[in-house]
Amino acid sequence: MFTSNNTMTKCLILLLIPFYITGCISDPSTKIINDAIEVHGGKRFDNALIEFDFRSRHYTSHRKGGLFTYTREFSDSSGQIKDVLSNDGFRRKINGGLAKISGERASAYSNSVNSVLYFALLPYGLNDPAVIKTYVKETALRNKKYHLIRVTFKQDSGGKDHDDVFLYWVNQQSNIVDYLAYSYLTDGGGLRFREAINPRTVNGILFHDYNNYKPKNKTLTLDELGTLFEQNQLDLLSVINHENIKVELFN
Repeated sequence: MFTSNNTMTKCLILLLIPFYITGCISDPSTKIINDAIEVHGGKRFDNALIEFDFRSRHYTSHRKGGLFTYTREFSDSSGQIKDVLSNDGFRRKINGGLAKISGERASAYSNSVNSVLYFALLPYGLNDPAVIKTYVKETALRNKKYHLIRVTFKQDSGGKDHDDVFLYWVNQQSNIVDYLAYSYLTDGGGLRFREAINPRTVNGILFHDYNNYKPKNKTLTLDELGTLFEQNQLDLLSVINHENIKVELFN
């Protein structure tokens, strides 16, 4: 028996529809990240004052009702410095007075403040509109099973470092982000791998410190870092400690 071209086309379309629907909804990265955020603190991040010290500088994250203010305070030869990054932009105060700085410097200081808070509060922030999440695969690291999630950023809203690429290892049992790796282009570019250590919960929010590694060979790729870490083929560059953590939650 022969089937007309129209009938064959309709049959082909019907066969393809389930595959198309599956392809649209099969990426589980958003749910995995949502579960990770919940375990790390969930909605507490949205309405909280978080404080900590990092490398002799004091940082705060104040979020309430969709508004945020990040600050960094330290002293140098010019006096007492306070950097403030908020929904309204960036400003620097020196000894209490507003400092006049160039747009280039404001951008650099802003990125520096944002970077420290971004890493300290992970995985909070991975649902920002600029974030593009992709499920890579199930994998294993140090005898534990993980979901591997790749994160990139939209160019128009991803900031100066929108070309950075991140990998997150989310523990399949605990939903905790135990490892992350990233590639960056600023300051000559490079690769980093971070191992979460020293977990502690402060007022319902989970914090980690990190062992910060770099590859021995600059020609390696981001996707190789997990394997190299397991083989002890990464160099320990620094230990990232968040000290004197305080969390005040708002209603």
